[in-house]
Amino acid sequence: MRRSVRGKIIRVNPRSTVVKSNASHRRAAFPPRQNLTLANYFRQAGRTFFTEPDQTRMTNLTADDLIAFETDIANVFNAGKIRAPVHLYYGNEQQMLDIFRDVRPEDWVMCSWRSHYQCLLKGVPPEKVRAEILAGHSITLCFPEQRVVSSAIVGGIIPIAVGVAMGLKQRGEKGRVHCFMGEMTAETGIAHECIKYSHNHQLPIRFIVEDNGKSVCTDTREAWSQKVLTYEGAPHPMVIYYKYQTKYPHAGAGQRVQF
Repeated sequence: MRRSVRGKIIRVNPRSTVVKSNASHRRAAFPPRQNLTLANYFRQAGRTFFTEPDQTRMTNLTADDLIAFETDIANVFNAGKIRAPVHLYYGNEQQMLDIFRDVRPEDWVMCSWRSHYQCLLKGVPPEKVRAEILAGHSITLCFPEQRVVSSAIVGGIIPIAVGVAMGLKQRGEKGRVHCFMGEMTAETGIAHECIKYSHNHQLPIRFIVEDNGKSVCTDTREAWSQKVLTYEGAPHPMVIYYKYQTKYPHAGAGQRVQF
């Protein structure tokens, strides 16, 4: 299979060997990222998405633990110690805990630029998540060992999630994909097409629409002249929709920080 990435052709071998489960081998397969381009990251690793998952228990974190983590990141960001954007969660801790009760170690979690809670709840050690954020990778957190992938491109993670779900089904492997997106992204064409395709082909995937009313600086309902959003008033068998209020702005932690 060939793909074009920024004008370059790369080859993806869908039959490539999976990574062995010992930790040292995994560290060798997934080196520290110097190039944040998602495709290049996995190309450098020399593997496909289909590595063996970390089967350790995912997490015992509580809502208070999640809030404390984001509060720490907010303080560090406002102090000017993170030289890159951050997107913080607040107010949806219980919804996230409920969602992750149905997430297993063999499942994939696919996120946008706001993914701190997903990484923590999927079992990535908090100190590892924090280190990546402080290194400027908050909007592109990727932890293949725990099967967590993020993309900072609006809607960019959705077709990746569908592709992974297709691969799981074709290979007959265990596991599902849980794809998170915001309410504005959920109204875009790429979301509707991917959800329709996944439903019609009965792929092992579900989509989680998170409505925080931010959508950068544009109100989603006003933009679409739509009082009730598509998945807000019409339940879909593959879509979970929930609404929450956050104390944080779309990006940052309330203070202007010059990078």
